[in-house]
Amino acid sequence: MCKKYNQKEWVVHTPYFINFASANKRIYHASITVVREELERASLLGAKYLMTHLGSYKDLGHDAGLEQLVAGLDEMLADYKGTTQFLIEISAGSGEIIGDTFEEIAEVVHHPKLKKYDIGVCYDTQHGFASGYDIRTPETIAATWKKFDKTIGLEKLKLSHCNDSKTELGSHKDRHKNIGAGLIGQKGFEGLLAHPAMKNINFILETDPEGVVKDLILLKKIREK
Repeated sequence: MCKKYNQKEWVVHTPYFINFASANKRIYHASITVVREELERASLLGAKYLMTHLGSYKDLGHDAGLEQLVAGLDEMLADYKGTTQFLIEISAGSGEIIGDTFEEIAEVVHHPKLKKYDIGVCYDTQHGFASGYDIRTPETIAATWKKFDKTIGLEKLKLSHCNDSKTELGSHKDRHKNIGAGLIGQKGFEGLLAHPAMKNINFILETDPEGVVKDLILLKKIREK
């Protein structure tokens, strides 16, 4: 199918029940097992990346939750020999969800026990916007990527989910809209596609299926400019 449509890369998203910081040990150990199995399966399929949300600190709090999260990721990635790279997706931040700030992502990907695994980042435009990272103008886009580079490192940016936002900047609500129909707006995506940080980054739409074709046409026109 990928050869038929000349698709050079494909990616996999893990299930949404994953929580590496859960106080429920069944959920914690299941998260380790399921993500590792998904990673192995993605590698067999030739997927470029596998991305996941990490869960929530609400059960254990930040410090204990981070310690358990790191231990879980270390166990999950130990001895992995596949070709699919593991990515953390930025979250919208509702309910103490892990990874809504660049700082939270950085303390995971650059943790001394995890650095050897070369964990990357998937940047979801709506989640980032809901978490307070403004991408509506060239100036705010430049500031956002400057902060990303300083905090995480742009070399860790591997993929972007491309979604407009139904909710306002800093809302911490995960609500997608079609491109140009939300509060980021078409100008925001024009600025994103023009920024050097996005030069070799694939965009993946997660918008309403009925509007995906229009979104693709619009994004291609923006890219051609």
